[in-house]
Amino acid sequence: MNHRRPNRRRNATALFLATVMSAGLVLIGSGLQAYPIDAYDDTGIRRVEWYRLALLGEVNGLKVPPGGRLPMKDVYPRLAGTPKLPELTADPALSRQIRQMLGKDADKYSVALLDFSDPQNPIYAQHNDGMRSNVGSVGKAMVGVGFFQILADIYPDDLEARRHVLHDTVIVADEFVQWDSHKVVFFDVEKRDFEFRIIKLGDSGTLWEWLDWMLSASNNAAAATVQKQIILMDAFRERYPVSKEEQAAWWKQNGATKRGEIYARVMEGALTRNGLDVEKLRQGSFFTRYGKNHVVGKTSYGNTKELVRLLYIMERGELVDEWSSTEYKRLLYMTQRRIRYASHPALNGSAVYFKSGSLYSCQPEEGFVCGKYKGNKRNQLASIALVESPARDPLLNYAVAVSSNVLRVNSAVAHQTLAMRIHRMLEGIHRDKLDAAAARAAAEAAEAAEELDQEAREKLAQ
Repeated sequence: MNHRRPNRRRNATALFLATVMSAGLVLIGSGLQAYPIDAYDDTGIRRVEWYRLALLGEVNGLKVPPGGRLPMKDVYPRLAGTPKLPELTADPALSRQIRQMLGKDADKYSVALLDFSDPQNPIYAQHNDGMRSNVGSVGKAMVGVGFFQILADIYPDDLEARRHVLHDTVIVADEFVQWDSHKVVFFDVEKRDFEFRIIKLGDSGTLWEWLDWMLSASNNAAAATVQKQIILMDAFRERYPVSKEEQAAWWKQNGATKRGEIYARVMEGALTRNGLDVEKLRQGSFFTRYGKNHVVGKTSYGNTKELVRLLYIMERGELVDEWSSTEYKRLLYMTQRRIRYASHPALNGSAVYFKSGSLYSCQPEEGFVCGKYKGNKRNQLASIALVESPARDPLLNYAVAVSSNVLRVNSAVAHQTLAMRIHRMLEGIHRDKLDAAAARAAAEAAEAAEELDQEAREKLAQ
């Protein structure tokens, strides 16, 4: 582990913004990706520089939904300074609508929805929101909370020091990455070489990149690596990162049980201090087999109500602090191909901040064909999403968490359909506001057209 400062290019942002606003240039890659793509100068995340170059046509590129094109300046906690919601009390009528959407499989679902499109009068609705289950990779969002909390504890008043740790600490992949099948983007900025592959022993990236790989690509190897760094940051505080030799010596002196105690204390303490209930929300174990074998863990679980509360706390800028909330939100921002709950075309124009997790398995059954997200033994799928619609000037703003375990159905498609129904329901609730905005836009367009027409007439008269 060491420090280095990647090559930085300071001409990116202005050209990026000008390009995004013109003629629908678009981007590409494989898998789920996050963080605004004008962010390379600030973060050193090489992947986002590849996306920016693709947007400019300098490397190959494909499409990204319009809602995935926000620059960094437009991704921030939008509820900062608004009145705090004391408790999530469900609206009966809206909750019934959600229950009806789920149909005959409703008892296999848990849904929590917080609509703060009117921040002075937020509305909460739920179905089985107290049901606790394994939420899979959604737990990586909890790892993010733990990471930003320990970083703020070490540098409570020094944001530049936090940025320095994130930007300049290089982590080399060790045994904790074993094993994972999720692929991530590797991009050589100078050579403009691109790879999309699993993380291997010896691969390196900045701490910011490891966080990005954990949350954007849902990479288990990256998650385990970040979890390990949480333990080391607690151990060495301001001295982090230490040399490879000092790290190895400390690791040897503190066995798997002690490491697990440190990890649990930091993670559970972070959730509690941010107003979250560890009896309802916990990522207790590592995401790779090697990590589980070398850090004693606990059970992991979540419930949808507490997950929505996490997003709400972030959106108020109170997840650790406003800086941490902003960076955390940017790491959840989807700028690439959308999957599962986030993938319905109804959300194409929306900014979506998203994490999802799936756990499915199959057993022999006559006439049944096992498939992805379609287990007949276990078929759990969980998602959290913060939606801003339309992306640049949102009229709808809401947080939703969903978990389900409906056997033998394609749960990814089921969640996608539910996303559309919830979005349409909220459009109906806020129809007056949406219609008024559409009328204003039409009037402004008509006025602009009239001005152009008048200008043309004046030129003809000359």
